[in-house]
Amino acid sequence: MGNAPFIKKLRKDGRSILTEFESKNFLRQKGIPIVETRLARTQKEAVLLSQKIGFPVVLKIASPDIVHKSDSGGVKLGLKSVSEIRMAYREIMDAIKKQNPCAVIEGVTVQKMAKSGIEVIVGASKDPQFGPVLMFGLGGVFVEVLKDVSFRIIPINRKDAREMIEEIKGYPLLQGYRGKKPADLPALIEILFKISRLMEENPEIKELDLNPVIAYEKGALAVDARIILEKEEPLF
Repeated sequence: MGNAPFIKKLRKDGRSILTEFESKNFLRQKGIPIVETRLARTQKEAVLLSQKIGFPVVLKIASPDIVHKSDSGGVKLGLKSVSEIRMAYREIMDAIKKQNPCAVIEGVTVQKMAKSGIEVIVGASKDPQFGPVLMFGLGGVFVEVLKDVSFRIIPINRKDAREMIEEIKGYPLLQGYRGKKPADLPALIEILFKISRLMEENPEIKELDLNPVIAYEKGALAVDARIILEKEEPLF
């Protein structure tokens, strides 16, 4: 990653936070299953890409200066027609210009609205004492309120990944709770294993979040991603 041209450009521009679009492209190249996401620089392009991807779609503001897109009015879900795309694009741009007038706007990302499933979160960060650490948990209220997560020091193997999944309190939901179909555990294990390897091979990554990853009966799909790099230390 450190040799990637766009990472060098990030460094040159003094940036340490990748946009969602940049994060997703990088993770896809590393074999992480990511929902198809395209960048539209104009309203017309957003309409064309939505038609190509197929409704319903999600629009999100694309800006290196906006991390919390939903809080800024920069996310529109479940858009089902050309007229909805046009309206959503205008509303996003109006909200961002009002709340973040100085933000650099690259356009919007257009992505397929993923089918519902069991939402989980996969994250990695650097602990001052232990180094890179991997996290897994169920998404939504389970992370925010119950703090139902498991951790491992990187690197992990696939056996470690399975144990991470099995030790959270919400594990029965992944097994097929009350007649619901079980999640594809091997797919989740593979994502955890690949993120561990990615962090090991790319020490310039400070934080990485896949939130949520939607687990299905067959497969799993990350629908949002964030990567933050270590800031380069000055030479003098």
